[in-house]
Amino acid sequence: MKVNLNLSPIENWIPGLTEPLVISGPCSAESEEQVMAVARELKKNPKIKVFRAGIWKPRTRPNSFEGIGEVGLRWLKRVKEETGLLTSVEVAKASHVELALKYDVDIIWIGARTSVNPFSVQEIADCLKGVDIPVLVKNPINPDLQLWIGALERINQAGITKLGAIHRGFSPLSDSEYRNEPMWSIPLELQRIIPNLPIICDPSHISGNRILIEPVSQKAYDLQMNGVMIESHMDPDNALSDAKQQITPKTLEKILDRLIIRKPETSDVDFELRLKELRQKIDKIDHDILEVMGARMQVAEEIALHKKEHNITILQKGRYDQIMNDRIEQGKKFLLKEEFVKELYEMIHENSIKRQTEVMNKKAAENAG
Repeated sequence: MKVNLNLSPIENWIPGLTEPLVISGPCSAESEEQVMAVARELKKNPKIKVFRAGIWKPRTRPNSFEGIGEVGLRWLKRVKEETGLLTSVEVAKASHVELALKYDVDIIWIGARTSVNPFSVQEIADCLKGVDIPVLVKNPINPDLQLWIGALERINQAGITKLGAIHRGFSPLSDSEYRNEPMWSIPLELQRIIPNLPIICDPSHISGNRILIEPVSQKAYDLQMNGVMIESHMDPDNALSDAKQQITPKTLEKILDRLIIRKPETSDVDFELRLKELRQKIDKIDHDILEVMGARMQVAEEIALHKKEHNITILQKGRYDQIMNDRIEQGKKFLLKEEFVKELYEMIHENSIKRQTEVMNKKAAENAG
């Protein structure tokens, strides 16, 4: 499936952009002094093009710091006037959009708590009709690719062509080293479905921990994402929101200097020949895997018929546990990570159960007929 959106390349809406886009600034605008201090430091780094700050902060619990409100937009306007940095802010409803436009904000983004709600996204889209401003859409909190695509479509249908996505990770289902699981396969699939869509990574919200910001940023660059949004604060430990995931402008400068920007292609003939050989090996292995998977599903069908003949349930939990434990141990011999093997066999088992159910239902219908 491909989704065709009318999009303008990111280089056309970010003046002077030749490397991945870097957006930075505090999680929340706390005071005029704080905002200006961060902006002045960030301006010293030519890699940083856009200043961000949260003005309205959707919080899980009431009585938490929910942002400074409209006064913060005045501070952003001063940042733009004094530093020349572009400014960006999160919006969650039409009134936010109207105020952002009133104070000449350059880029707006729709947060994860908003992109999950089509009614809210449509309200914002309706407010943006006739407006020429870049809009970035964060992925929904849960891993729902279609919901993400739908939000992007709604904004694009409002006439916004300067449109991009922000990958900020997804709420983890279990304990994780990340605040939000990266689930890199989802933004990669989005990239495949909408090839000309700019995707920015948000390492701060993925990490939830400043120690992980650099490796997550490098991963994003290695996957050819178009930039990063990293939260920066002069005194991160005492920030009013998301203190653990913010870094100082000096730390950000060091991280950006260490990040490697890799080329998507090369004119090196020897490299291309070797790459072609390796890819041919991959293609052969994939063919073998699919052939084996096909044979496995045929055996699953035979098992389904055998169970039906003896009036046995499709799902037998003891057998599933046995398979999972055994395959994980076997995988270790081939240097396969336990998490990978577990996810693989969860998918195989799910499809095996589905196939057995289909076979049993088909047989029952034939007998009834």
